[in-house]
Parts: sequence; C-alpha cells; structure tokens
Amino acid sequence: MNVPIILAGGVGSRVGADRPKQFIDILGKPVLVYTIELFQNHPEIDAIEVVCIKSHMDYLKGLVEEFNLTKVKWITEGGVDFQHSVMNGIENLKGELDDDDIVLVHYGASPFTTPDIVSDAIRVAKEKGNSSPAISSPLLLGSNDGDKSVNWIDRDAVMILNTPQCFKFGYVTQLFEEAVEKDLIDKVEPHTTTLMYLMGREIYLSKSNQLNIKITTKEDLDLFKGYVMMKQNE
Repeated sequence: MNVPIILAGGVGSRVGADRPKQFIDILGKPVLVYTIELFQNHPEIDAIEVVCIKSHMDYLKGLVEEFNLTKVKWITEGGVDFQHSVMNGIENLKGELDDDDIVLVHYGASPFTTPDIVSDAIRVAKEKGNSSPAISSPLLLGSNDGDKSVNWIDRDAVMILNTPQCFKFGYVTQLFEEAVEKDLIDKVEPHTTTLMYLMGREIYLSKSNQLNIKITTKEDLDLFKGYVMMKQNE
C-alpha cells in the first residue's frame, strides 16, 4: 500500500488569516482539499490519513463528505509540531500497514505538488527505503549575519527539500523508535529529515520542481489562486 500522511495540524500564523492556512478557501475550496485531491486522484495511492489540528477535526470530516474524498480512511489528532504530528500519524497506522508499505509525509498546505513528483518519490522510496523531492537552488545564496551578509554560499552544495517525503513504514517506525530511545526528539528543527541528519541517515533524492512549495505567506496564497485559475482555463 501507498498511504499519504497529510499534515494539517499547523495554525499558519505567518499568513495572518482568521483560520489555519490549510483551511483558507481558494475559489470555493479549502487549500487542504486541493492537497487531498492530488492523492485522491493518484492511481498509486491506496488510502489517505490526515493528521489534523484538534479544533478542526469535525470540520475536516465534513469536507471529506462534501468533496467525496473517498480515500481518506483515517483522521488523526495533530501534535505540537511537525515531528510530533508525524509520530501521531505513524502510531495510528501501526497494525494497518506492513513494513514494506510506503507512507508519504506531506504538508496539507502544499497543494502545488504534481502527480509525477508523487510517483517518483514512491519509486525511490521503494528502492532505497526513503526519499525526498529536491531541487538545486536557483537563487543566489548568502550567509545570514544580522543586518549584513559576509559570506557567499555555493548553491551547488545545497538542495531544497520538498514533500512528499516517503518512507517504507518499517523504516520510519524504527527511525522514530530509535529517536525516542536516544532522547533525540525536539533536539533539532522538528522535521523528519532534520532528525535523519542528526541520526546520520542518508536521504535519497527524487525529482521536484520550483513550484512544489509549502504555502507560508499571503503572497503564496495569491500565487496559488492564480495557479488554480490558470489550470481551470487550460
């Protein structure tokens, strides 16, 4: 089985809206629904789990019915951050998935992702045990030194990591069990990939593109609205 764990537990304070950003309506449909539909319509996806902020779990259940999101099999309460939400999602799937099944950890506020990005991430994870979509940086990079920058950073030495980050279920389960045992949770920026770096694990790269971003700001919302309008007119 291939099962996305869609993370919809954040509050999205940087957007400055009256609701979490994943629930903001864009042309009559919440951002999260666009994201779920990507996986709902993907032929390689068998079922979907959404890890949701507690205050919106009932609202999400209504959206699942309203938009006929039939692959959504589990709605799980979110954690205090990305890492804990992933852990909640994994814990809920124990007994449901086999070790070689693939889970795809994806932001609910990342609706720009395309089916080919999903397919390649699954392919690499099946072969290597894990994967993350990635692109080289198209931007000029410099160090952050307060109100100035004093060093150039070679962009060929860095990659921009996106989602869905994919794992064999047995691999990611063991990863978090080891991290808890070694008291590594909350020791770095709370992402699965940063935890992997801390634990000396390799991350295998799959294909992505520059549009595969997480909505973080109001400008990102405007960009997505334009993207939806463009797709509707194709």
